[in-house]
This record gives sequence, structure tokens and C-alpha cells, in this order.
Amino acid sequence: MTIMIPAWVNGTLQPVEKLDAHRRGLKHKAVSVFVLNRGRVLIQQRALGKYHTPGLWANTCCTHPGWNEDPTTCALRRLDEELGITGLHPAHRDQIEYRADVGGGLTEHELVEVYVADAPDDLMIAPDPAEVMATRWVDFYELSADVTRDPEHYTPWLRIYMQDHCDTIFGDLMRAV
Repeated sequence: MTIMIPAWVNGTLQPVEKLDAHRRGLKHKAVSVFVLNRGRVLIQQRALGKYHTPGLWANTCCTHPGWNEDPTTCALRRLDEELGITGLHPAHRDQIEYRADVGGGLTEHELVEVYVADAPDDLMIAPDPAEVMATRWVDFYELSADVTRDPEHYTPWLRIYMQDHCDTIFGDLMRAV
């Protein structure tokens, strides 16, 4: 299935096939969600069938919005598609731009709308095995330390988020723990 995503080509936002955008390293729109519960972050291990960064741990979910898709709608859609999570109310935290080599000659150059959602203790999670091979709740500080200690276990974007954007993404949510 061909997936068209919003990407900048010669300074103009255009629909571009997702894999082509990654091969060409085009800046494109993206959405990332972090689900939190009592100082813990829900992370996912990407399925081995993913075309880049298979088997690496990432934030709760991330994706590319469809052409003209609202980022909040996209975040809710992807929480449900990847993890079977519904009923949360993600709050927009910021827009972050990053560029990272994700292997195989592919580059993520993303303009990301970042969302954070608080989860209840009884949050139901039903991962799609084509997308996610495992999930786990990890203490924010343990995650931060482990990303620094063993970065090769994590996606490039999670490493960037944890290293450069913790205060922006987590802010007082983590200070309250």
C-alpha cells in the first residue's frame, strides 16, 4: 500500500510517498505521542517487519499524518492502530524538528507535533503485532539513564527526544513525580 505523507519539496509542501521521503531525506510532517502514568512512560518495541529500526524501543507511538490530516486526529488514530489504546486525551506539547539516519540509506527529517497523554492505571493495551512486538512501562528516570547507557537499543528519535527535548516534552509532568 502506498502511503502519501506531507513533505517539503523545493520549499513547497506536497504529498510524497513515505518511503521516497525517507530515501530522499525530505523534511516531512510527523506526530509522536508519549503516554504517561505516575512518572512512567509507555514505550514500544518496533516489530521486526518494520522497514526501518525494527526491534528498537521507541516512544509510545509515532507516525506521519495523512495529507490534510489534523495532527491531534492523527495521534488518536495511531494510538488505536498501533496499540489499541482509546479514550485518552493527548495534549500538544511542542513542535520539534530533527534529522536522523535510521539505517538502510533512509533518513528521518521530521517536523514533529509532540503529544503527551496521562493514562489511568487500568489502561487497556492491545498492540498490533505487525507494528509492535512488545510494550513496557518504564520509570522516566530509568528510561533516561538507559537511553544514555545503551543507546543502540533505542530509535534515533527517542534518543534525540530524551537528550535534547526532555524539558519541552515532559516539563513539570516529570518534576511532579
